[in-house]
Amino acid sequence: MSDLNGVLEPLQWESAFFAVPSAIVRLREEAPALSEADLSAWQRVQAKIPAGRADLLDALQRRGFQLVEGEVDLSIAVGQHASPGAEIATEQDIAVLRQLAAEAFAQSRFRAPWYAPADSGRFYAQWIENAVKGTFDHVCLVFRAEGSHISGFVSLRKLNEREARIGLLAGRGMGEKLMQAALRWAQQQHLSTLRVATQMGNTAALKRYIASGANVDATAYWLYR
Repeated sequence: MSDLNGVLEPLQWESAFFAVPSAIVRLREEAPALSEADLSAWQRVQAKIPAGRADLLDALQRRGFQLVEGEVDLSIAVGQHASPGAEIATEQDIAVLRQLAAEAFAQSRFRAPWYAPADSGRFYAQWIENAVKGTFDHVCLVFRAEGSHISGFVSLRKLNEREARIGLLAGRGMGEKLMQAALRWAQQQHLSTLRVATQMGNTAALKRYIASGANVDATAYWLYR
């Protein structure tokens, strides 16, 4: 694919949330070539490509796209896991969870200069609130320290009858317990596979997932223009 063949799919929720008219490129060899006018119609255009497709990376960069981050997608086989004491978060936990998520995910692909400085934290604060309410992600599990202080959290979404995906996971020194809690929840849902994605540069998270039995399924690049 020497040119960019594909379609532009509007990102309606992101456009409204960030007040930035946005679309994502769905690259398809059988689709028409994307023109400059197609791309310029949007304030922000995103693209996600397999990390092994250097041809697509080069083609996107020639059209003004810039690399934002790399992503690693992993999967873990769900076995038998003992309950480590996690609780299901309630709406009374939302304010604290929003603050924790905003601090933990301040440097995502929604960071400045692509978005406003506080937008990344605001996005993930809304994500974890939605998880507690059961929208998008289906549940948020928490661990509490003394005084009911939340020391870590993980959100999960059931994808189908066999798989679930971790949405957000955060808690200093809590990685192993959070992964065991996530796997226990997947076991209780009678699922066989738990999926999770993280930034390519987040070696601490990668080491934790691999130590928990994860295998790398795919790597990808996110680009914006």
